[in-house]
Amino acid sequence: MTKNDIAGVLEEIGTLLELKGENPFKVRAYQAGARALEGIEEAELVRLVKEEQLQTVKGIGEALAQKITELHATGRLEFYEKLKTSIEPGLVEMLQIPGLGPKKIKALHDRLSIADIAALTKACQAGSVAELEGFGEKTQEKILAGIKNREAYGRRHLWWEAWEIAEPMVAGLRALPGVIHAEAAGSLRRGLETVGDLDFIVAAKKIEPVVEWFTTLPQVKEVTAKGETKASVRFESGLQADLRIVPEEQFAFALHHFTGSKDHNVQMRQRALARGLSLSEWGLVPEADRELTTEDGGRKTVKAVVAERTLSSKDQAPTSKSGKDGEKEKKGDGRQGSVVGTEKELFKALGLHFIPPELREGLGEIEAADQGELPRLIELADLRGAFHNHTTASDGRNTLAEMVGAAEALGWEYLGFADHSKSSFQANGLSEERLFAQVDEIHALNAARRFKTHVFTGVECDILTDGRLDYEDAVLAKLDYVVASVHNAFAQDEDKMTARIIRALENPHTTMLGHLTGRLLLRRESYHVNAVKVIDAAIANRVIIELNASPWRLDMDWRHWRKAAERGLLCSINPDAHETGGLAHVRAGINAARKGWLTSENVLNTRSLAQVKKYFAGRKK
Repeated sequence: MTKNDIAGVLEEIGTLLELKGENPFKVRAYQAGARALEGIEEAELVRLVKEEQLQTVKGIGEALAQKITELHATGRLEFYEKLKTSIEPGLVEMLQIPGLGPKKIKALHDRLSIADIAALTKACQAGSVAELEGFGEKTQEKILAGIKNREAYGRRHLWWEAWEIAEPMVAGLRALPGVIHAEAAGSLRRGLETVGDLDFIVAAKKIEPVVEWFTTLPQVKEVTAKGETKASVRFESGLQADLRIVPEEQFAFALHHFTGSKDHNVQMRQRALARGLSLSEWGLVPEADRELTTEDGGRKTVKAVVAERTLSSKDQAPTSKSGKDGEKEKKGDGRQGSVVGTEKELFKALGLHFIPPELREGLGEIEAADQGELPRLIELADLRGAFHNHTTASDGRNTLAEMVGAAEALGWEYLGFADHSKSSFQANGLSEERLFAQVDEIHALNAARRFKTHVFTGVECDILTDGRLDYEDAVLAKLDYVVASVHNAFAQDEDKMTARIIRALENPHTTMLGHLTGRLLLRRESYHVNAVKVIDAAIANRVIIELNASPWRLDMDWRHWRKAAERGLLCSINPDAHETGGLAHVRAGINAARKGWLTSENVLNTRSLAQVKKYFAGRKK
């Protein structure tokens, strides 16, 4: 286990002990142990374990040292396993409801015998929770809203989590004998921020081995359907995956159709019809030659049916393109009106330039592809660094040096830090003294040339309730850049929140705005803010708006970026990484940027180190 894995186990032990009502000092000991572990580097942990010197680290006693050593060596901890089984699963599940921590859950369990979300719902609806000391009517309303949102959110999954499942599955499908093509389709391929289910399209010479492989994967919890050319499975997370196997000549059509979106597909079919063609998941054929299956199982083209109806005085009903009046569109014939082997050729057959999957939302991409070649969208390889990242100085789980080392491993030219400011008590925000100490550490690190990656000094500065920033101007002036973000008072109305953010943008030291709406996908709704007015203010004050690439945020939303970028708004794709692995989240940010039609020219962190230094220097002037 890595140090962060071990720290995660220690944190969970603390939470579980709190649910059981254990001694607060014991709970804090595990939380402190997790923090102490995060504050040392991975190599140092290996040395301390090997030399049995863990107790020399402040915050780690003998008992904790033994548990850390056991986890590090075996990846398991008997004490942890027994603790988990001693607590009712429903209590742990209740932690997923916003605003419910271990103390409140224990109070609900002790006073109302609530042991799961179903019982909690009934108690709230009966008004029992509001009557408890320390809760009240507002808390009860928030709990009910949280339960309702959780039910709605449960039908979707974060793109990142779905991608982590889908990526190795696509690789596995492609490696099977007889598989010609294999791709993930649906909202995952379009890079939508959340995914309902997974779709896999495969062209293969042998079908049975593919279906068998798909339905017997070790992570599959349930096989919900298994046919000759289709199969559906469900994973432990509840995510469903559908497999469709088609002949090679149908692959491009099936991939396009099941990639979607629905609006894009409807517009593509309308374009085909306007050219006398019929587009479907099975092919592209002249409309008159589209085959239908009649009630008696026979086959007729649309042209033949129309001719028969014209001659018949008994059948005056118009022919339906959807196959009404007993006629169903024949599936699986694979007939094509033109040779199409790829999606690019499919678009070309309809007089269009290629449309990347991320743009297929029915939001003007077809009209743009009709007028000319679409812009080259930003790619992951274009990024040269990022600016919004955290260390153990605030609420991160890796040291500054570990974060820079991870950025160097990615080949990044630079990395910037934005640990929390002093008002973010919950995130161990930095006082002025601690901030200056970090600045000195960064300058020393650059001077020592320990890493090829250059480090920029910054801070994620809280926007206070009235729009002022959390530090005085003289403090902010010592930094390379400032990320201004809202972290509290989310209940302000739209006018107040908008005015609050705009005032922060007008501060000459604000370089970029962090996570515009404060949303946490599938966890917390956005606060109320007028995005258009904020974008106007950012452009007027030459402030960057970040595209926060955390899979839980992806904020500012991709739906705002196309128009904003056309007006000159500059973007920075930031991972908001709280550990080394979080730097990779820029992959999710690239999806959102592409959906927002962004090119590398629209994004600050595609620029070289020299160009970024020049930008920050010019911004200060």
